[in-house]
Amino acid sequence: MGHSLTNVAKCGYPKGLSFYYFFNQYYAHSEPIMVDVTKWPLFSLMTPQELSVIRRAFVFGTFANEAIFITTDDEVYVFGLNCSNCLGTGDSLSTIVPKKLDFLSGRKVVSLSYGSGPHILLATEDGELFAWGHNGYSQLGNGTTNQGVVPILVSASLLNKKVIEVACGSHHSMALTDSGEVYAWGYNNCGQVGSGSTANQPTPRRVSSCLQNKVAVSIVCGQTSSLVVVDNGEVYGWGYNGNGQLGLGNNGNQLTPCRIAALQGLCVQQVLSGYAHSLALTDEGLLYAWGANTYGQLGTGNKSNQLSPVQIMTDKERVVEIAACHSTHTSAAKSQSGQVYMWGQCRGQSIVLPHLTHFNCTDDVFACFATPSVMWRLLSMEHDDFLTVAQSLKKEFDNPETADLKFCVDGKYIFVHKAVLKIRCEHFQSMFQSHWNEDMKEVIEIDQFSYPVYRSFLEFLYTDQVELPPEDAIGLLDLATSYCENRLKRLCQNIIKRGITVENAFSLLSAAVRYDAEDLEEFCFRFCIHHLTEVTQTAAFWQIDGNLLKDFISRASRCGAFKN
Repeated sequence: MGHSLTNVAKCGYPKGLSFYYFFNQYYAHSEPIMVDVTKWPLFSLMTPQELSVIRRAFVFGTFANEAIFITTDDEVYVFGLNCSNCLGTGDSLSTIVPKKLDFLSGRKVVSLSYGSGPHILLATEDGELFAWGHNGYSQLGNGTTNQGVVPILVSASLLNKKVIEVACGSHHSMALTDSGEVYAWGYNNCGQVGSGSTANQPTPRRVSSCLQNKVAVSIVCGQTSSLVVVDNGEVYGWGYNGNGQLGLGNNGNQLTPCRIAALQGLCVQQVLSGYAHSLALTDEGLLYAWGANTYGQLGTGNKSNQLSPVQIMTDKERVVEIAACHSTHTSAAKSQSGQVYMWGQCRGQSIVLPHLTHFNCTDDVFACFATPSVMWRLLSMEHDDFLTVAQSLKKEFDNPETADLKFCVDGKYIFVHKAVLKIRCEHFQSMFQSHWNEDMKEVIEIDQFSYPVYRSFLEFLYTDQVELPPEDAIGLLDLATSYCENRLKRLCQNIIKRGITVENAFSLLSAAVRYDAEDLEEFCFRFCIHHLTEVTQTAAFWQIDGNLLKDFISRASRCGAFKN
């Protein structure tokens, strides 16, 4: 790439782009985070099997109504509203079922960005650049203003160039090459293309001026502005500056790149743009903000715009990650110990100071509080072999290879672990402490409950879940009552309520009375009253105990069930 790793820039980083890029990616992604992609509603309809093959995902659009994801075998899928053909499927139809973009099959995606027009830019591992979607201002870079209904290869001015990162503003685009060159094109009414004029740019054009001899390492777009970090930690901005989002100390637009002098002496490792505000993170973990502040998105404690960078979170520990995107007024940051803060427009509220959340990653802030709830970056899913404690317990239930105890019910064995039973159930804790010794057989015979019921009970201790038909749930309710397992008792009652019918209603009422389940008893009684004629003609009604029948008739009469 023409830059020796022995050349050291003023902030102490080797000047070579590859090292700095690695360094930047390390800080942004060094700690694996398990993100639940179903926090974005678009993904909530997908099955666990479908979700398990997603390697990277991205939610975008005016209402967060479009999504793209890449599978473990490098297939690219899209689904959602398809505004302005932004799904690239070749038609303008929306789809709730993911569609594969065959043209991108097998191409490893390294960078993805969207403009709120909307349009999409995608860079592959081979350095190819693809674009599709809205193209009214030539933001797709193909020299036309025709809508991009399918991904098109952007080759003009980029032949023999390897694109490693892309960024989109509302209607303009940027690309960064592996040699540190920045290209921009599209809408240019405020100078956001950096060409020195306000004429729209139909194809990628290298941004030169004072960047001519600089090695850029990171690019980002606001709605109508552009920012670049170069390898010595300096930040340059151009385009719209009406809210001070370029951080130059004034609010005049810039038609060519201009260095943010207020950040001199600092080595910026990450810079991001919101709708009209900007954030910068230094290599020392210091956070600076500037630009629009209508919603408190600068985190300064007020709503005054800032024309120059101001340091925020000065009373907090070192910041290791920042988050923002050009379609929202939301900001987020993560500290060294993993604490996640958010501020700005959060579900309609204006939060003017960084607020500590319970989230473990900045992505969750955007899923739950941003408007729209888009993703601020291409999200990487961690699909390694790691299992949570809950998943590990579930996996080991009824596993003869690791079990140290087994129950025999109806002639069938159920394999369990004494330690788990002692931890999860007072009945077993008491039993093992009082009676268990080394001489006892490690097989316990159970004859008062059926195999499905007892197996379901033991599985509940491993999973907190119960899956039984209502008739078997009655037996489990009996067990839960005997073992004083109140939560299990409630789960059984819910299963029975959901499975009640005219045919079994009186049997279930009888069971509720027998097991002293007052809530269930009231529910079954009300059901029987509402369907009195049908219930009194079932076999269950005539097989019932005489005293229970008398009590039911007496109680029903008090409710007016027999009034004409």
